[in-house]
Amino acid sequence: MTGFFRASPYPYRNNSLNLFRLVLAGLVLLTHAFFFAGRPENPGFNGENIGGWAVAGFFVLSGFLITRSRFRTSAGAFLVHRIARIFPAFLICITVTAFVFAPLALLLQQGDLSGFFTTPVTPFQYVWGNATLYVHESSVGVTLANVPYPNAWNGSIWTLFFEFVCYAVTWVLGAFAIYRRSMLLVGAVWAGSVALRALTGTGTNAGLDGDFLQLSRLFPFFAGGALIYLVVVRWGVIKAVGAACLPIAGALMAFVPVIGGQLAAPFLAYGLLFLSTVIPQPRWVARNDVSYGFYIYAWPIQQLTVVAGGLAWGFVGYVAVTIVLTFVVAWASWVLIERPIMTRARRESTAPVDSPGIRT
Repeated sequence: MTGFFRASPYPYRNNSLNLFRLVLAGLVLLTHAFFFAGRPENPGFNGENIGGWAVAGFFVLSGFLITRSRFRTSAGAFLVHRIARIFPAFLICITVTAFVFAPLALLLQQGDLSGFFTTPVTPFQYVWGNATLYVHESSVGVTLANVPYPNAWNGSIWTLFFEFVCYAVTWVLGAFAIYRRSMLLVGAVWAGSVALRALTGTGTNAGLDGDFLQLSRLFPFFAGGALIYLVVVRWGVIKAVGAACLPIAGALMAFVPVIGGQLAAPFLAYGLLFLSTVIPQPRWVARNDVSYGFYIYAWPIQQLTVVAGGLAWGFVGYVAVTIVLTFVVAWASWVLIERPIMTRARRESTAPVDSPGIRT
């Protein structure tokens, strides 16, 4: 029992974060399944569906891990790692969507490919319009015109642009020794982002567009995870504190309007880190991080399954089949694209730099 109150270093090489991120990706898939099946339910709470809360979980864990990466590597190596992790698999995904999934959907619906390369949005326009991570195009011609959730081939990938913006902010801030050393400064960044979300969430947006509003909603989750990285570096993980953080995060997320999730971000991050030290994951999950591929491929596979008549298997059958299909494709993405590119990027990057001691 004493160990429950004792601080321990976080086990970066022996945790269950791969499993947790895969579960979060699965929750996103499950939430979207209701839309694709044309069901009126929208499971969630406090104005956000379960998939949205899962994305919040992604961002707090990303804030923790990406801040650690920035503080331990040079600016150049960090940027190479982030680009290698996000872009290659993403570009392959949108290309496969445009030139494999979309024509398959058209063949299933009309029996031929007439108009595929000439009807806007053409597959080339889809790839070109989304290649920068910023999603300009959702449809490919009329390939998804007759499904319950029409003309949207991948409504999940829009978050990647904002994720990469968070990386860019961390890249810049990490160049300053005072930011790497001061927990108060990192905490101030999180608190300031929550205050900004409070303003934008109540309609004070100074005429700024929806992209800024989305960033103001998502960045506090990332910043909360960054704050907890410095907390864990200084004090380690205390299981009793982690167990207490989970109900605190849940209460804030469930009952505080507008900024409840953003206020909960550090508690959620610490709680998830605690759980990742006590809940084991299968060895093959520990060695293979398929969560990113699962996240980016789930939506198009779910849509293609609807076109192929997958809803005839019932909602549970549809969800089960799409989980299996998505996992298979995500595994291929990991083995053929993500792991080889990341391995090469790490091999060719510079050696780690010292991370200065942290002060309050």
